[in-house]
Amino acid sequence: MSDFFRFRGTPTYLTNDALEAAVNASLALEKPLLVRGEPGTGKTLLAEAVAEAMETELIHWPVKSTTRAQDGLYVYDTVQRLYDSRFGDGDVKDIRRYIKHGPLGRAFAAKKRVVILIDEVDKADLEFPNDLLHELDRMRFVVAETGDEIVAEHRPIVIITSNNEKELPDAFLRRCVFHFIDFPEQELMKRIVKVHHPDIDRDLVDQAVVTFYALRQLPRLRKRPTTSELVDWIAVLRRAGLGEQRFIRELPFLGVLLKKEQDVDLVTTAKKSGTFSN
Repeated sequence: MSDFFRFRGTPTYLTNDALEAAVNASLALEKPLLVRGEPGTGKTLLAEAVAEAMETELIHWPVKSTTRAQDGLYVYDTVQRLYDSRFGDGDVKDIRRYIKHGPLGRAFAAKKRVVILIDEVDKADLEFPNDLLHELDRMRFVVAETGDEIVAEHRPIVIITSNNEKELPDAFLRRCVFHFIDFPEQELMKRIVKVHHPDIDRDLVDQAVVTFYALRQLPRLRKRPTTSELVDWIAVLRRAGLGEQRFIRELPFLGVLLKKEQDVDLVTTAKKSGTFSN
């Protein structure tokens, strides 16, 4: 096992021991890694970081409510074939010309080991995860229209994200390594901010992070600000030259942090009444 790759984050993606252990367990067992966590905890960016660390391609499969497991394997472009039969000059008898691999199909057919991100798996129909089980287990599939079998020469690294919108089937969960990404503590958040703003004033970061967490703790907040919104807010504060604590306490550019009218009203009211302190 001396040559086994061990993920330890990247210069721009900071991790902790628990997350590294989950990724490395997934790599060792060659099982999909299922990652949950609230928005802004870096679930999608994790797949990018693993691909970067392994110096390989990332194939992104964003799942929607209408996505079918079949779409990830291949699609048969019957519309193009019909068009070519009427107006084209190609050989429409060659069905393989009209078979297009989906994200999972491309990962199986890749000439080297790649990372595939199945993003927000819980957005799809309840049967979607179960429909993936067979192919994810065997790492192969058959193109029904041609009889061709696509077999993964290099087993791809599968990372699956979920926002916990739906319960996933037990049979699917059993085949995954699971990790819940906790929202970063303040000290880790400061390190994350420094990655994005390496030469920023420390006092500005300290006060902005304190204010950010105070906002997140407000009761009845409908959408709590996330890491990316904090990074954007600090960038705006810096650009505007509002580095002093007294300016930050006034919560300028609140619309960068909060994205719902009710939340802006809530914070504005709390500030006026003195119930919000940062």
